[in-house]
Amino acid sequence: MNGPLEGLVVLDLTRYLSGPHCTLLLAGLGAEVIKLDEPAGGDPAALAPPYSGPAFERASEADFGLAYLKRARGKKSATLNLKDARGRELFLRLVERADVVVENFRPGVAERLGIGYGALKARNPKIVYCALSGYGATGPDRNLKSYDLMAQAEAGLMSVTGAPDGPPMKTGGALSDMIAGTYAALGILAALREREQSGLGQAVDVAMTDCLFSMMMDEPVDRLDALGLAARQGNRILRFSPFNAYAAKDGWVTLGCVTREDWHALLAAMGREDLRAHPDWSRVEWRIRNNAEVDRLVGEWAARFTVREAIAKLRKADVPCGAVRTAKEAVAWEQLHSRSMVQALRRPDGSPAGVAAAGMPIKFSRSAAHHDALAPVPGADTADVLQRMLGLGADEIARLKADRIA
Repeated sequence: MNGPLEGLVVLDLTRYLSGPHCTLLLAGLGAEVIKLDEPAGGDPAALAPPYSGPAFERASEADFGLAYLKRARGKKSATLNLKDARGRELFLRLVERADVVVENFRPGVAERLGIGYGALKARNPKIVYCALSGYGATGPDRNLKSYDLMAQAEAGLMSVTGAPDGPPMKTGGALSDMIAGTYAALGILAALREREQSGLGQAVDVAMTDCLFSMMMDEPVDRLDALGLAARQGNRILRFSPFNAYAAKDGWVTLGCVTREDWHALLAAMGREDLRAHPDWSRVEWRIRNNAEVDRLVGEWAARFTVREAIAKLRKADVPCGAVRTAKEAVAWEQLHSRSMVQALRRPDGSPAGVAAAGMPIKFSRSAAHHDALAPVPGADTADVLQRMLGLGADEIARLKADRIA
């Protein structure tokens, strides 16, 4: 089966995580993604620890950073010096033959290099140009440098993450990067769909803070004080009770009651059907206001069992629940393996990297979508890209390499 984006050509100027995650998704969906890096520096993730093993030291020339091996899967790698007029002209010629350009420079950098959307549109009016940044291409803070930590802090997510009596916390993963990369892929696909009607490309502007804010504001987190609730609610969702993680004898169990049926099922599992018609406990409004008391009841019950025992009782009663798995336990989980979500990461030469990587999370009935192709050796596809897409000969490519243009 072919991927649903088969035939789409994407020029990838991104680094770090938000942009590479966007183009990883596009590559997994079948697009030809061509990574373009500087000949001198290359992708900083390629030679950044940890390496295969995992280990903090590079074992050989065939070894590359694990982040690079994961994020560059299914892509081609070429080098081009965009700070040189010759390299810039070659890039613009590539743009004429491409569908999409993705970059995550700080706002204004692409324009200073002469490769902003205006310059690209002049060469190819059909180009879809996606720019990812911390704060977006407009607004008073557009030029500020930002990483995931800052995005989570500035968008307000850290203020509502963590225990009520604890400090603000970021999520365990680089959430703002991954979400922005996913939104960017969605924006690119929407622009391509619109192009089918208009025949024209357009610019797509994605900010990490915008993406986080839009997801966080599904709940009235800016007015928790009006409800008499702490800003940080831990694992709770303020509209439900119980909804939390509870300590068992040998680990932690999560459960949540969203409907009246869920609550009645939990009472049956705990042997507390006497509370079904109680004037207080039967009302979710009371349980929300008295959540500590609800958590104490459920916590005392969970503490009597192992995780396996508690989960078995809860699932028998059809209570939404789950064990808190470690990352290593999640990698071993049969459910993820059955959906091809756990892959053994490999280096460009095919040798094992010693760690797992995630498979493609989108499944199709008729189209292929996967991350089976390995990350390339940095720069390995330079000659192929320049010859196949621009018609350059071997001698000309060799001169460009000697001049550090390619």
